[in-house]
This record gives sequence, C-alpha cells and structure tokens, in this order.
Amino acid sequence: MKDLMGMMKQVGQMQARLKEVQEELERSEIEGQSGGGLVHLTVDGKGVVRRVRIDPSLMKPDEVEILEDLIVAAAADARQKSDSEMQAKMAEITGGLPLPPGMKLF
Repeated sequence: MKDLMGMMKQVGQMQARLKEVQEELERSEIEGQSGGGLVHLTVDGKGVVRRVRIDPSLMKPDEVEILEDLIVAAAADARQKSDSEMQAKMAEITGGLPLPPGMKLF
C-alpha cells in the first residue's frame, strides 16, 4: 500500500510539473524559417502566428507563388521545432518514460 501512495504522490508531482511546462510552452516563441533565412515566421507555443518577416528581395509580383510556398515552409519548420521542444520537455517530466505512439498530453 505504501508503494501505491508513493506512486500517487509522484503522479501528482508529475501533473503539477506538466501544467507548469504547458504554461511555459504557451508563453514561448518558436521561429521557423525557409528560403535560406529569407522568410521567418514566429509562433507561440499554441501554434498561433505572432510575426512574419519577409526579406524585401522576395517582394516581386511575378514570384508571389514562391513567397507563399516559403511562408508555408517556414510555418512547418516552426511547428516541427515546437513539437521537438514539447517532446524534450515531456521527456524531462516523465523521466524518459516512453509514451504510447500518438499520445499527447497537451
């Protein structure tokens, strides 16, 4: 019974730490880029776009499609970095315990 109580205490501590990390990630800003740094896109921890910076050299009317593709690529880069950061934080909390595939805690 003592082991069960200890485990429950650990679960409670893990949940509290998880909440802290979730709030920390929501406040964080992650920058993605594409086009060799010509397009920068900053998102918050929830994936909401906060800033877009585009090098003026891309502002050509006949190259709008390229610019659109670069913005999408920068957003994908930011999302990948955000997911990696979240996984790293989760590994810290769970002590490296593997979570089942597809299971997200937030």
